Amino acid sequence: MIKLAIMCLVVAAIAAILGFGGVAGAFVDIAVWIAIIAVVLFVVFLLLGMFAGKKARDALD
Repeated sequence: MIKLAIMCLVVAAIAAILGFGGVAGAFVDIAVWIAIIAVVLFVVFLLLGMFAGKKARDALD
């Protein structure tokens, strides 16, 4: 997902260089939202993994 955000930023940079300001702004907004979603999903799955790992470890003890 981070790769997709970086690709959107690259496309935005190329569009800005070529003078397509509206398209560049849209791609930057898309990249920001994708990055935010990626960070939120990372934190959610990190917490789920920590809690599931603790429960599994407690069950084995």
